[in-house]
Amino acid sequence: MQFEFSTATRIIFGRGKLNEIGQIAKEMGRKVLVVSGNSHQRHAQLISILDDIGIQSLFYAVSGEPTVDGVRAGNAISRQEGCDLVIGIGGGSVIDTAKAIAVLSTNDGDVLDYLEVIGRGKKLTQPGLPMIAIPTTAGTGSEVTRNSVIGDPGHKIKVSLRSPFLLPAIALIDPDLTISVPPEITANTGMDTLTQLIEPFVGNKANPLTDIICEEGLKYASQSLITVYQDGKDVQSRVNMALASLFSGFALANAQLGAVHGFAGVLGGMYSAPHGGLCACLLPSVLKVNILALQKRKPTSLTLPRYERIAQILTGNSDSTALDTVEFVEMLNREFHILPLSQYGVRMDEFPEIVVKSAGSSSMKGNPVDLTPDELYSILEMAL
Repeated sequence: MQFEFSTATRIIFGRGKLNEIGQIAKEMGRKVLVVSGNSHQRHAQLISILDDIGIQSLFYAVSGEPTVDGVRAGNAISRQEGCDLVIGIGGGSVIDTAKAIAVLSTNDGDVLDYLEVIGRGKKLTQPGLPMIAIPTTAGTGSEVTRNSVIGDPGHKIKVSLRSPFLLPAIALIDPDLTISVPPEITANTGMDTLTQLIEPFVGNKANPLTDIICEEGLKYASQSLITVYQDGKDVQSRVNMALASLFSGFALANAQLGAVHGFAGVLGGMYSAPHGGLCACLLPSVLKVNILALQKRKPTSLTLPRYERIAQILTGNSDSTALDTVEFVEMLNREFHILPLSQYGVRMDEFPEIVVKSAGSSSMKGNPVDLTPDELYSILEMAL
């Protein structure tokens, strides 16, 4: 057995930890590019803390999903202004953009030189600027991953920039920052977390360390997903989901994802749809097709008991079977009013293109069983 485990250099977790950002940043740089969403509320406290200790800060807003052009624009500001530190405060889109800006600020060339699939796929050779990741949603786990997912509208696809240099120097997770997240985003990001705990656990790159992390993360998520959606001010549930999200980041960075993310990356590039919402509507059909394929082609697979274990954790019933996982996730989707693919404009006549693109994605390579084109079609049909 061989595996490795990589994560952010330092992880700081706890309520109110944002108040410590001043001293942390002061030790890392003097001119900071703050990458955030469009909401000034999200970064006002951070900017105030930085101002109080004399750190000069510039603001770069990310609107929507990360894009090639967005990363280019942020990188240009970082270079022109001579920034020596990057802070990303926001959801996964913001943090992924900030990570890409930080690493491209010290590596020559364009983002397309380093992107997989649609780019040249060159290796990044230099460490990036020091980067602090501060998530404000409990979803992607991007604060501890070594990739940045970037969309290119021209190619209508989302692909990854990958390198150990993308791991943040500091991951600061303050669950209080998630309390104001509205129910719809709470549900979408929570389902992304759930997917990122399930796929590495059953995937073909699972290892003993990520197994423990996934099981613990699933316990936190099962205890709090519905509660935090129904009552966003339930502090303990926010803490639990922040932990679950962090654990999902550990898992995906050190094991691998699967067919849900294989499809979601492609669909996210082709349609205007939230990543977590796509994962949620795809998860039940991927679970069902994977389980049935394993039962038919690999009935002695050691992955099948893993699906049973997931069902037992989620339902709290030790007698649950693998397919009970499907029913549980379908129940969550009904509770959260998750939209089907058709609501994002997906049509059956586009399935051939989606299947071809998804089959070649890096995440699909981590799926526990090789799915046939017919099985991939059936996943889309069930999610439509």
